[in-house]
Amino acid sequence: MTMAMAMNMKMSMIRNTRMIGSGEKTLVLSHGYGGSQAVWEKVIPFLSERYQLLLFDWDFSGSGSGLVLYPSNYSLAAFADDLVSLVDEMGLKATIFVGHSMAGMIGCIASIKRPDLFRHLVLIGASPRLFWYLNTEDYEGGFEREEVDNLFSYIQSDFHAWGKSFVALAVGVNDPNSVEILGKSFHNMRPEVALMVARSIFLSDNRDILDKVEVSCTIIQVANDFAVPLSVGHYMQSKMKANASLEIIESDGHLPQLTAHHMLLAILDKVLII
Repeated sequence: MTMAMAMNMKMSMIRNTRMIGSGEKTLVLSHGYGGSQAVWEKVIPFLSERYQLLLFDWDFSGSGSGLVLYPSNYSLAAFADDLVSLVDEMGLKATIFVGHSMAGMIGCIASIKRPDLFRHLVLIGASPRLFWYLNTEDYEGGFEREEVDNLFSYIQSDFHAWGKSFVALAVGVNDPNSVEILGKSFHNMRPEVALMVARSIFLSDNRDILDKVEVSCTIIQVANDFAVPLSVGHYMQSKMKANASLEIIESDGHLPQLTAHHMLLAILDKVLII
């Protein structure tokens, strides 16, 4: 494909789509920043026995092949548009969306745009202010602006060193296998794309969409997540227009699908009865 041909194509931020499993219900699994569909590998064998699973990678994951034209700017609305297009193109309705971290809010926005495509949202480690959960007078997010600016500087000056330390924090427990899985996805990102995503998405404020979400939700948080205080989950539950429940996983880290997957599956078993 030539550059000119690629420029004339609709730019999609979704890569490596695949459908696996069997069952009447379809789960859409969406990874967050620094991840890829590989972060779901510990829950896929269990879920695919009973459900259809739609998996994909966001383009920033770097896991695609061939020519990739990255957007000049990322936004949650653009991600949500591509998610809606994907579910539409697959001919799916009333799916159960399982979104981790930033993908949780992407699912919320997509459900506002097209509520017919989603019957339930499962939001794992999500925040309406995304991954850098900034503190304000009325919202305890977990990070001050100066901390975030320093973090961006670290990404820019030494992405791979930052990624190595960040992956260890995100995993949060002594789990070399999970560190390896997340680390591989993390370091597949191009440094300039990683910084662009961080700057243009992770400083956004999406609290005002919560009272527009009409699809029922399950909010899942890990008790000791360095990035997401438990106050975020309670805040989201209180602001959602839809019926929203909050489930706490008694563990550490930001990725329970890797480090506490049996506890996550137990919660999903309850959720998927809907």
